[in-house]
Amino acid sequence: MTTKVALVGGTGKLGTIIAAVIEELEGFEVSRVLTSASDLSELAGADLVIDASTPQVSIDVVRTAVEHGLNILVATSGWSAERIALVRPLVEAADTGAVFIPNFSLGSVLGSALAAAAAPYFGSVEIVEAHRETKVDSPSGTAVRTAELIAAARATQGPVSAPHADQRARGQQVGSVPIHSLRRPGVIAKQEVILSGPGESLTFTHDTTDPGLAYAPGIRLAVPYAATATGVVVGLENMLDIGIRS
Repeated sequence: MTTKVALVGGTGKLGTIIAAVIEELEGFEVSRVLTSASDLSELAGADLVIDASTPQVSIDVVRTAVEHGLNILVATSGWSAERIALVRPLVEAADTGAVFIPNFSLGSVLGSALAAAAAPYFGSVEIVEAHRETKVDSPSGTAVRTAELIAAARATQGPVSAPHADQRARGQQVGSVPIHSLRRPGVIAKQEVILSGPGESLTFTHDTTDPGLAYAPGIRLAVPYAATATGVVVGLENMLDIGIRS
């Protein structure tokens, strides 16, 4: 049996990569491709929805998929824990599955996991993330997820030290962690997590140089997982044995 996939945002950069991976994935096919401006009634008849649209459209895609009783894999950025909380009751009531993947890169997921593991041992943690100038949201979904993991890992220690947080130049705080976003040409995606303590610092850096190559392994894991998932799942780490689950 072939799982029919409705791919929203399928003509965009990430959507094109997802479509190419699914084309080679046994048991799955992209049965319809929608843009961010498409009528979402076109989702009817699919077995699985994959959302690679825009932050503004994404929440409507999720709600429509759930209303149709369809599982959904959300690859669109901009889904913080607070935003996911808005749709969690809908997903649970419908007994469907909604899988949110801030980043398909295995290296990115491992980098965030390592930063979270180190966070309880450092009082200061800041994130600097850079993407191409065409990225419409900031901070990135990856940076938000990393900050949320760091905050969870520091539940006993409490918030990180973030002096002068009232100043705009100090970045946007997520889970007490300042995030600084760069949007510039010549970069694809890069994230640094800088942890500092007395007399030392530790930096985890992840740099995406080829999205097609970097994201494909994660997409291959996430698509079959999302097809049978139940409830809300956040992060590719749920498909990897690295000791972190949402």
